[in-house]
Amino acid sequence: MWYKGYMDIIREIKKLAKEKNAIILAHNYQIDEIQDIADFSGDSLELSQIAANNDAAMIVFCGVHFMAESASILSPRKKVIIPDPSAGCPMADMVEAEDVIALKKQYPGAMVITYINSTAAVKAHSDVICTSSNALRVVERVDADEIIFLPDRNLGSYVQRFTKKKIILWKGFCPTHEKFTAEELRAVREKNPGAVVMVHPECRPEVIDLADEVLSTGQMVKFVQKTDTKKIIVGTEIGMIHKLKGVAPHIEYIPASTSFICPNMKKINLQVLLKGLQKEETVVSVAQDMRDRAKKALDRMLELS
Repeated sequence: MWYKGYMDIIREIKKLAKEKNAIILAHNYQIDEIQDIADFSGDSLELSQIAANNDAAMIVFCGVHFMAESASILSPRKKVIIPDPSAGCPMADMVEAEDVIALKKQYPGAMVITYINSTAAVKAHSDVICTSSNALRVVERVDADEIIFLPDRNLGSYVQRFTKKKIILWKGFCPTHEKFTAEELRAVREKNPGAVVMVHPECRPEVIDLADEVLSTGQMVKFVQKTDTKKIIVGTEIGMIHKLKGVAPHIEYIPASTSFICPNMKKINLQVLLKGLQKEETVVSVAQDMRDRAKKALDRMLELS
């Protein structure tokens, strides 16, 4: 998107980031120019770990709010900024700390495993966190036969396919992935015979049933780097295609749906990023007690992974 002053904005962002010792992180679903200007792009956990393991004084997280919270949990001494604080996650907002407390009372003895796409408050009441790539491993390795899985019912039901443990599903879901249907996938596959279909496990079960590969965003990156296929239908947020083209440009990528767009992931553009760096007003921090409990759940995940 080459608007007036485009290069001037890029130069100013880079200048300010250097002056303020700031690292710019972008999720794989961000718009192309944000991914391009970022120091690193990746999934939410990967970026939070990068944030924690570098010497930057400031983290500018181009993603949604829970991701900036995770960065703050892992890097409490650094200033964490999200350029647009209204960039939220509807799925993360579908469960609250009070819900977790009630579920624990309803299912005593069950272990609470929470998807990283959740608020710090919910993480703080969880036993262990998981990602879309390690959810099954975490479920299998915890010392419990009954699991309360929050908040994504689709990821939880996918994990249930591969474990004998009882998984109690919450009612949350990602609206962007949920709206993609099996009918749409059949239609795009019919138009692209021979293409490999890879989808995110946040998709509906009936969509997953039709896919060739069910992969997290990080796993998608690894898959395209080693596959011999020449055409891939990508069943996740459309911003992922820019990332995939960057690591494996020889493949033809077909969006599973042109409506596979998360509006919250598209709120940050170069002007918004520049303003965030200039003003430093949109700081994300997590209270000490909540941070300590949430970090314990995150650390437990790393131990089990």
